[in-house]
Amino acid sequence: MSEENDDLLNEYEENHETITKVSGMFKDWFLDYASYVILERAVPAIEDGFKPVQRRIMQSMKDLDDGRYNKVANIVGHTMQYHPHGDASIADAMVQIGQKDLLIDTQGNWGNILTGDSAAASRYIEARLSKFAIDVVYNPKITEWQSSYDGRRKEPVNLPVMFPLLLAQGGEGIAVGLSTKILPHNFIELIDASVKHLKGKRFTIYPDFPTAGIIDISNYNDGLRGGKVRVRAKISQLDKNTLVITEIPYGTNTSSLIDSILKANDKGKIKIKKIEDNTAAEVEILVHLPGGISPDKTIDALYAFTSCESSISPLGCVIEDNKPLFVGVTEMLRRSTDNTVQLLKSELEIRLGEFEEQWHFASLERIFIENRIYRDIEEEETWEGVIKAIDKGLKPHTKHLKRAVLEDDIVRLTEIRIKRISKFDIDKAQQKIDALEDQIAQIKHHLANLIDYAIAYFERLKKEYGEGRERQTEIRTFDDVDATKVIIRNTKLYVNRAEGFVGTSLKRDEYVCDCSDIDDIIVFTKEGKMMVSKVDTKTFVGKDIIHVAVFKKKDKRTIYNMIYKDGSKGPSYVKRFAVTSMTRDREYDLTNGNKGSAVWYFSANPNGEAEVVTINLRQVGSIKKLKWDLDFAEVLIKNRTSKGNLVTKHAIKKIELKEKGVSTLKPRKIWFDDTVQRLNVDERGELVGEFRGEDRILIITQSGNIKTIVPELTTRFEDDMIVMEKWVPKKPISAIYFDGEKERYYVKRFVVENELKEESFISDHPNSQLEIVSTDWRPMAEVEFTKERGKDRKDNMEVNFEEFIAIKGISALGNQLTKDKINQVSLLESLPYEAPKEIPANDIEVVDEENITSIDSKTEEPNKSKEDKGLNGEGQITLF
Repeated sequence: MSEENDDLLNEYEENHETITKVSGMFKDWFLDYASYVILERAVPAIEDGFKPVQRRIMQSMKDLDDGRYNKVANIVGHTMQYHPHGDASIADAMVQIGQKDLLIDTQGNWGNILTGDSAAASRYIEARLSKFAIDVVYNPKITEWQSSYDGRRKEPVNLPVMFPLLLAQGGEGIAVGLSTKILPHNFIELIDASVKHLKGKRFTIYPDFPTAGIIDISNYNDGLRGGKVRVRAKISQLDKNTLVITEIPYGTNTSSLIDSILKANDKGKIKIKKIEDNTAAEVEILVHLPGGISPDKTIDALYAFTSCESSISPLGCVIEDNKPLFVGVTEMLRRSTDNTVQLLKSELEIRLGEFEEQWHFASLERIFIENRIYRDIEEEETWEGVIKAIDKGLKPHTKHLKRAVLEDDIVRLTEIRIKRISKFDIDKAQQKIDALEDQIAQIKHHLANLIDYAIAYFERLKKEYGEGRERQTEIRTFDDVDATKVIIRNTKLYVNRAEGFVGTSLKRDEYVCDCSDIDDIIVFTKEGKMMVSKVDTKTFVGKDIIHVAVFKKKDKRTIYNMIYKDGSKGPSYVKRFAVTSMTRDREYDLTNGNKGSAVWYFSANPNGEAEVVTINLRQVGSIKKLKWDLDFAEVLIKNRTSKGNLVTKHAIKKIELKEKGVSTLKPRKIWFDDTVQRLNVDERGELVGEFRGEDRILIITQSGNIKTIVPELTTRFEDDMIVMEKWVPKKPISAIYFDGEKERYYVKRFVVENELKEESFISDHPNSQLEIVSTDWRPMAEVEFTKERGKDRKDNMEVNFEEFIAIKGISALGNQLTKDKINQVSLLESLPYEAPKEIPANDIEVVDEENITSIDSKTEEPNKSKEDKGLNGEGQITLF
């Protein structure tokens, strides 16, 4: 029976998995391993700022130090006496220390942090301790020692580093369950901060990187968890088609940076022609742009889509008392400075003890020789007798000594050579004792004024080693780059209105606009539904699409005008609204939601334009008024969820566009980018002015043509344009030109009367030429005459345009300037004039697009005048 049970048990165990508890293994083995990695490999100690491998390298270099260079391979081999790991990890750690250019004086190819080139093999490169390292890292007398891993040697528990080395070099490591990332800081700023701490003052320290670049420390958070710094390359414009990168962000190199730029170009996010890497001792990367590409916009695109900008998340974690400690850089500096003070105190106390011992023995020696106590031992036959004789001879003379005379002191006296006794000079002996007393007094003074001594110590370090260690990374607050504004739109968007599809693959359907793969698109349908969706190859959004465009988040200037029917037989309403934010791929109903609702009229206006439409009703019953105009300028801009204002309760036959409108929003600022000859609202280039609906731009060309235009962002400008500014209708234009037919110079002043027509204000003769033109109120000019042979040069003539000629028509010839030959005409500083003030934007009664809220149409009555209208724009209008 028992054999049958055993067989059954064996069969059960074979067919079922057995469960083994591993809690003991996890507790004993894994935690031991985690503790080992944290304490012995990855995280630096707060006392000296070193990881164990770094500390062992520095101790080995001290062991081998004789002032000459040593092969790195030799140093690595020596370090293996302390470090229980392979040579590769030691060599890598040593190269990292050497590249920081603080503790190790290097010779040979140690790699390049700018290009990412690795160092040569350790057998080819050499190193020795720097003067700074010898000065601040070592002092065996105040170093605590422990046995090495095999017990054959003694290694320091911590090196007595008297400087905030961890913050100067930075450090990072990944352990088991935690990591650390301490960013490097500026050498001089650390010393200044230490001095401020010793003086009881507040201080702040920020990262400084050997790769230079630019840093935004707004969210540094003292280097604690949760903080973040943004670092950027330094990019400038070399010429209109070339950008130059002269500094790179920390954590990158020129190779990885160029790779990221090429990848962004391949993906179509930026557009570049070619890249040249001329980096040697300093970074120089040339980015060549195709014609017509804005350098300013490309710089922002480089920050948005490449490694030219990156974020670094610091994490201050150190080892203290064999435990990980999370601490900010301010507290790290305080602890390091306080530790330096204690080390300086220990060093002074040791030196004080040494000097006191020297003084004690020098005094004994003088008593021993001066009083000829050595003669008392001549008759002694035993060693005990010699000791007692000397002790007896010293006692009458040792009352001034600071401690008792020990047997060891007497033994040292017996070791004095006869030659030294015979040549003993009492005066020299006293001078030595006096010098020791001065040194003892000085050290006691330092101990009594320890903080002042520490401050002087730090200031000495700054003076001796601070040269050439000024801040390299520029601190600046970054403006966020809107990726949708700077990305190159290299994809075309199409729409199938009837079927309700939009996407980039519908090439047989209607083209909408250019877009990018990061854009969102906004779609409106005839049923009054709205949706925002990500650009894709093909997306269904709803049938009968009436409007589709690239959606701009937080866009408060694009205003949608809509008239819709509420239900199949309900009244019609008009509304104006903006769409600033919404949930992607969610359908929104812009009507009241009743079945059968439909849109009669829809327009999308990029600058809040308000057009005039004609409402036509159906002839039903006794309706008297079948046709009237509706001005959208009289409709307030409300929230998209508002019902709107009642248009009519009767059936609408059709709605016709009668008149395009102008903006009802506040004036907008417009800039001109001279490099690409384009207007923009992205603050690129020179500010042209603030424009309302009726405002125009004045354009004057070198060929003598003048016109005013509506400031549309798509406008292209002539190459010979010499004046572009906001047009002030009553402001006169002053000019001096050469008439080719009459061969005379003329002066004229005029105002632009026909704002819609381009006109020439000089004669159309092929030899006619414009000399100067001014749009100032009271301009002045200087005429320099040509020197004729045999005659003295005629003095220069000043021309006051206001006095020289009255304002006439643009077609007038003007007044003759002179019959003499002219060498040069130049404008002078204009006379003072207080121009008529424009009505400021705050005084104009307009709807504030910054406060688009839902307003009840029953309680709010629109009251808009023509002055409320703003800039024309090319919106999309749909009629049904």
